[in-house]
Amino acid sequence: MKCAFCESKDIQSRVIVRNELAFAFPTNIPITPGHVLVCPKRCVATFDELTNEEIISIMNLRKQLRESLKKVFGAKGFNYAWNEGGVAGQAVRHIHLHIVPRKEGDSGITDYEPRKFLYRPGSRETSPDTELNQVVALIMAGLK
Repeated sequence: MKCAFCESKDIQSRVIVRNELAFAFPTNIPITPGHVLVCPKRCVATFDELTNEEIISIMNLRKQLRESLKKVFGAKGFNYAWNEGGVAGQAVRHIHLHIVPRKEGDSGITDYEPRKFLYRPGSRETSPDTELNQVVALIMAGLK
């Protein structure tokens, strides 16, 4: 099987909603009830490979699903995420947006401090302005 999202009959049978360029289905290992994935129909690994039309289609499904998840699961907030590349945790090489409905009392990640949320344990001091200004200059140079 090349791509589980494209070829799995189980996943395809659980599609919640689709439009011309994207589809959504529940993940089989949810963080919270209602955790769904939104994928482009075209199998690409990274966000940058998506066309503008595919991005709009994915975001339209995100908006549609958000309203349903609020009604059905009482969601008061959401986590949205995607992983690109194996080193970032991408297990299926078909880009997909995670929509995780959240409400008071959820289990799982509840501390949204970015270093903990993005798997960087331990503390780090606030970067001095000089260091941040150097980072700005480096990134700006890379944009040229």
